[in-house]
Amino acid sequence: GPASLWNLVFLTFPQDYYGKTLKKTSDLKSNACLAPSQPIPAFILKALKKIHPEVTAKYYGCGLVVPECLEGCRLLDLGSGSGRDCYMLSQLVGEKGHVTGIDMTEDQLEVARKYVDHHTQEFGYEKPNVDFVQGYIEALKEAGLKENSFDIIISNCVVNLSPDKRKVLSDAYRVLKDGGELYFSDVYSSSKLSDEIKNHKVLWGECLGGALWWEDLVRLAQEVGFSPPRLVTANVVTVDNMELEAVLGDYKFVSATYRLFKIPKISNKGSLVIYNGNITGFEESLEFDSQYTFKVDEVVEVDGEVASILSHSRFAEEFTFQPPGLPAGCSVKKPKVCTNTRTIAPNVS
Repeated sequence: GPASLWNLVFLTFPQDYYGKTLKKTSDLKSNACLAPSQPIPAFILKALKKIHPEVTAKYYGCGLVVPECLEGCRLLDLGSGSGRDCYMLSQLVGEKGHVTGIDMTEDQLEVARKYVDHHTQEFGYEKPNVDFVQGYIEALKEAGLKENSFDIIISNCVVNLSPDKRKVLSDAYRVLKDGGELYFSDVYSSSKLSDEIKNHKVLWGECLGGALWWEDLVRLAQEVGFSPPRLVTANVVTVDNMELEAVLGDYKFVSATYRLFKIPKISNKGSLVIYNGNITGFEESLEFDSQYTFKVDEVVEVDGEVASILSHSRFAEEFTFQPPGLPAGCSVKKPKVCTNTRTIAPNVS
């Protein structure tokens, strides 16, 4: 039927664009796939420097998507390309962790696989902690990825290249462990896109034609079972190309990073939390999302949604929790924060 023809056109198109048309990053026509949201932390720069130059040269990703608290985690990179991010993350999860990259483009996987042994030696590991799988991000089961097997899934500007975004989200949900997180950056539109824009080949390859209306992300994520998406960062996308601007008209685009968790039902009880400062690279403060930044040893009142996320995910060990209704500072390990003794009433949602 028409649907399968549609899928065929769009599943094969990005492959041509990234495999054949794009020889280097400077061939891109907008900044959609390049937008860096913040300065890159030193420990990540250090990890990137250890990656083989061919892997870096053939990587067409957009910016960097690196969640915090990765040591010992099993991580999946959707649309891993030449493997640059996988090799960077391989250093951050450490020898006890593991990174799997999935990509549909044979050319890219070839580059990634060529350097597995090189990086294992470079990082001083006894055996590789990275592997690469060919497959589609809407078909993780078919690619052999088991359910409940990853702590974190990341993806960078690839969900918009998929014709079936609900399937990407539901497959991600399936392969995540309980408490797991989908942390991804992508391009979103200010309203639903017209067919003219969706079918525009250049806009599609530029990560704009496939952009999801941001409200649809929020709806789809929750239908699939995720906690409500938490916005981490967002940047406006500029299109420095008059022809494309004319086609786009009033549509606005943002490059945004969201974090979605696979956790039990969210409670409406807020909580007082204290960040313990033990996450590598975030010893002073942890910018969890656009709403909450946790400074080390400081008491912060969080809403029920964030309290549920923090206490049911890998972040549970990184915080000291205190139920609402207790005077702040009563059961807290670190006495230097006991200046605040007012009682916090549970917030009712």
